[in-house]
Amino acid sequence: MQITRRDLIQCLSVVGSVATFESLQGQETKISRPIKVGQIGTGHAHANKLSVYLESDDYEVVGIVEPDPKLRAEAQTRVPFRDVPWMTQEQLLNVPDLQAVLVETPVRDLLGVAESCVLAGKHVHMDKPAGASLPDYRRLLEQAASRKLMVQMGYMYRYNPAVVLLKEFLRRGWLGDVFEVHAVMSKVVDAASREKFAEFPGGMMFELGCHLIDLVTGIAGTPTKITSFSQHAAAREDSLLDNMLAVFEYPRGLATIKTSAMEVDGFARRHLVICGTGGTFQIQPLDNPKARFTLSEKQDDYELSQEISFPAFERYVADAADMARVIRGEQEVKFDYAHDLAVQTAVLEASSAAAC
Repeated sequence: MQITRRDLIQCLSVVGSVATFESLQGQETKISRPIKVGQIGTGHAHANKLSVYLESDDYEVVGIVEPDPKLRAEAQTRVPFRDVPWMTQEQLLNVPDLQAVLVETPVRDLLGVAESCVLAGKHVHMDKPAGASLPDYRRLLEQAASRKLMVQMGYMYRYNPAVVLLKEFLRRGWLGDVFEVHAVMSKVVDAASREKFAEFPGGMMFELGCHLIDLVTGIAGTPTKITSFSQHAAAREDSLLDNMLAVFEYPRGLATIKTSAMEVDGFARRHLVICGTGGTFQIQPLDNPKARFTLSEKQDDYELSQEISFPAFERYVADAADMARVIRGEQEVKFDYAHDLAVQTAVLEASSAAAC
């Protein structure tokens, strides 16, 4: 089923005029320093990001919750969890002056737990993808908007320095009119993880491709049409869709997003390429970023063709810092409700998991 532009506009109209965090900046509530934060869940693949908050001067980590006895037993022996106070969800949400919660449960539980946190008046960082139910996610954003709360998604390339530089090139118009975007994100997935990922019909596009869809939507906007292709290509008995492609159509351009569960050394080939009438910009690899670009005209101090290396990129450090600034009213949010809803709508259609 294809989601039309009209369908998407109807979805986005739910959050309407409150699709930004301008109102957060006007809050008169005194924000404590550091910000008290807790985490619910250790079952998500990115749950170890708690270490970023433990090491940040912006935050005080007050507790962690894991209702699953097996997951808790495993986590209690590992850094960064073992030295953090353990408590129930009710206890955490009632910690005096708690302001934010990291939701790092298995994907099936993300939306329900995040909604509980928002209803308790807490800002939320929720890992990806935003569940399998678009109506439930839309309701979460509605509730957050009505309470002037932040729901930050854990897409790990948003603050990648190469991506930040790319967006600056686009903002300045140095790449001209973009007509092509190509993105790849793959890896070899072990048997146990394949079983886990097969829980959702979206396969690897739902699990990994969502990171790329967040990037593509942020760069090119909402597509007019999405066409998806999926295969179970590995000689395995599980049901995981492990070889997937999505084509995003725009009035004057195309974007392709490719992801698989079988690529040897896939991390090295993860990349994002933007082609415009004024130049081409490529990031590869994404996780330890290097950028290479070629321009039709020289811009500022950059050469016509140049390769740039960046310092080691630690995921989620910039995300945590931005969240702290937004909570304190020092800046507007960079990824608002409307963007995140558009991303999740595209994720579900590209993975053939659902429709708006």
